[in-house]
Amino acid sequence: MSATQTLSDGSTVQDNPGVMGPLEQKHMQSAAFRAAADTSRITPTHWHIAAANGLGWGFDGMDGVIFAIVAPFVIKEFAVELTTYRSGVQIAMLLGIVGLYFWPWLADKYGRRNLLAINIALFSLSMPLVALSSNFWFFVAAYALVRFSLNGEWAIGSMLVAETWPARLRGRVISADRSTWGIGAALAGGIAMFIVERWGWRMAFIPPAIIALIAIYVRMMCPESPYWVRTMDRKNRLRARVAQGQALSPEDNAWFNKADKVGIKQLFMPDLIKNTMLATFLAATSVIAFSTIGLWMPIFLKETHGFSAAEYGNFYIWWGLVGVTGICTAGWFIDKLGRRLGFAFFLLQATVFMTWWIFATDKTTLLILGLVWGWGLLGAWGPITTYTAEMYPTRIRGVGNGFSWTIGMFCGYVLWPFVSVYLREVTGSFQAAFLLIPIIMVIQVIVIWTCSPEHAGKDLDQISV
Repeated sequence: MSATQTLSDGSTVQDNPGVMGPLEQKHMQSAAFRAAADTSRITPTHWHIAAANGLGWGFDGMDGVIFAIVAPFVIKEFAVELTTYRSGVQIAMLLGIVGLYFWPWLADKYGRRNLLAINIALFSLSMPLVALSSNFWFFVAAYALVRFSLNGEWAIGSMLVAETWPARLRGRVISADRSTWGIGAALAGGIAMFIVERWGWRMAFIPPAIIALIAIYVRMMCPESPYWVRTMDRKNRLRARVAQGQALSPEDNAWFNKADKVGIKQLFMPDLIKNTMLATFLAATSVIAFSTIGLWMPIFLKETHGFSAAEYGNFYIWWGLVGVTGICTAGWFIDKLGRRLGFAFFLLQATVFMTWWIFATDKTTLLILGLVWGWGLLGAWGPITTYTAEMYPTRIRGVGNGFSWTIGMFCGYVLWPFVSVYLREVTGSFQAAFLLIPIIMVIQVIVIWTCSPEHAGKDLDQISV
């Protein structure tokens, strides 16, 4: 008598109870993989995975703020106009953006863990190259290499966390990891205060070189994603049946017809096109809003309000640390009260206080209000990165996440600087560019509240397979 069994990956197998795919059998020999596959409890392996992703976000915060802090020094040393500097940053970001799609695409094919370790090592070894810049375009090229590696690092790390931690904690853990961006930003502020002012901007890029050692930690302590392993086993098993002329069940046939297509094409099939558009909209508008802050806030504070490097370095220390509390709070919020409500609360809080901050004039008020809106704006990035990770099925989570953030980074760091610098050239200040950010955040709230699904507490296979 034939029997049909539904496997953990969702596919069906005839006459073979208890079967496990060859790739999963291989990985199950690892105690770390077995621990990650057990979502009924939290193990040390889960914490290692979260730590690896948190380190990636911390590096991203350190890198972004260091480049923003040294911008006035680079412009002065290489004697370039602001528009030339903007073009250089745009070129570097454009090349770096390729990594946002390339690395997750590779992760869908070859797994999450090894590529995450490669990303960390490549980023760490690229940072000192920036310090060796002999001219502005060498600086741009080195920065492009840094962004190319770093953009893949946090994207892959976020997927690995989403695919290993229990659904009830997913928002909190991804948000807590995202909060380490603020710690990295705070460390960069310290670098500005104690290194840049004393030894020059080039020395700011030396400390991150030691981060390469963390790649060894990731490779040793973090297992492969069980979701990815089972998805690959399912795809290989069904492909073999089709090649042998065997019939597939209706469920398997529907899944295989989607999974066997080119990744980018799957994103625009009827069952995913809405999710693709929503995730890409959120990524694009979030990066557009943040790029003005990430690229131009030190120059804005220096030009408009007379801040020194030490003063805005001190601001970044506290801004980053306050942001940590905002993102962690947002993670708890979205798991307990839902994704949509979390977005609305943190984005609207940031809208109110950023608008007030933009029109402030004295330094004390700027510092206080900057910390208050930073709590909400940085806090919203916990829900943002959770949201995009949840919107795609495992079979193309890397491609989907990579696509959304590639478009987002292109809009925010390649196209949008034309707008922000143009407004600065016309008005004499970045104030008008900053005023567009609250408008963007209000639009985000409206779209997410009215159009987005609610994924709080749902297993990834409940959301989409």
